[in-house]
Amino acid sequence: MYKVITISDTIRVPPAYFTMELNASILRILQDKYERRVDLENGVVLKIWNIHDIKGGKVVLGDGAAYYDVKYNILTYIPETHEIVNGEVTEVMDFGIFVNIGPFDGLVHLSQIANDFITFDKKAGNLLLKGSKHTVKKGDVVRAKIVSVSMKPTIPETKIAMTMKGDGLGSLTWLNEDDKTKKGRKTEKEEKEKKEEKQKEAKGKKK
Repeated sequence: MYKVITISDTIRVPPAYFTMELNASILRILQDKYERRVDLENGVVLKIWNIHDIKGGKVVLGDGAAYYDVKYNILTYIPETHEIVNGEVTEVMDFGIFVNIGPFDGLVHLSQIANDFITFDKKAGNLLLKGSKHTVKKGDVVRAKIVSVSMKPTIPETKIAMTMKGDGLGSLTWLNEDDKTKKGRKTEKEEKEKKEEKQKEAKGKKK
């Protein structure tokens, strides 16, 4: 889930930044300190902007830096259990696929891809579903549900498990094909019912 949060903080501005415009220097310091870092409560900080309500500028004796009380906005992403997400397949392995969601890559284990017999084509780098004839390959966009999250201090350490089993989940290519098939069957059924209705009307007129 993406979140926009307003933060109140005290920022240390070293003397090396004194020649810069104040807003720009504070923004640079905050970006270097927080962007692409994991906050275990709020997730990964993706962007910092809107530095405002700057107060203070007190220089601490023996430090030389100026300290400012400021407010700013951050955009974060934190994966949440039961969240439905769309993501691109970044890697296909014999044990499952990795799917990119925001700054993270989540794992869909082979057993959670579909209710089908699945084999790994090492040469092509694809997963093959025997019953449906569907495939999963790098670059496919899939819809999955997050089933567990283990947030760690860094992005690579964070573990996310997902499933593609369930109504409305799976490769978007499969879902589009299934929708077309269902619409086709519905149209055929409607046409058959109309034909039968006309036949009944024709028989009624003959009587």
